[in-house]
Amino acid sequence: MKRVLFLCTGNAARSQMAEALANNFHGDAVEAVSAGSRAAGFVHPGAIRAMAEIGVDISGAESKSAAPFLEQPFDVVVTVCDSAAQDCPYWPGAARIEHWPIEDPTWAPDGDSARRFRETRDDLAKRIDELVESL
Repeated sequence: MKRVLFLCTGNAARSQMAEALANNFHGDAVEAVSAGSRAAGFVHPGAIRAMAEIGVDISGAESKSAAPFLEQPFDVVVTVCDSAAQDCPYWPGAARIEHWPIEDPTWAPDGDSARRFRETRDDLAKRIDELVESL
């Protein structure tokens, strides 16, 4: 079983969705957790709705700080946003670090945030499939 940590800034959307996708669809191969370099303290309702659309319930998830995970070993640490990559360019217990520059789905200039969360979810699912394949 490979351990994967997904990091974003707030641990409110992208990393929460990534953790749930990895555990729900690849739980036989990976154990995933998520955290934020500056935890927001909540999980975004748009992320909860986008995951519910595919039958994954993250309504009970909590935004977590990255600090407790710093000394833990991980096969892969994935930063899913540019600011987390800047905040955490090095991870002491990581065998491998990947950076996925995924835009913040809460920023929807056209006002269609639901679509942005779906696109983010689907992008993460594809990337996680490829990541698991590479382990």
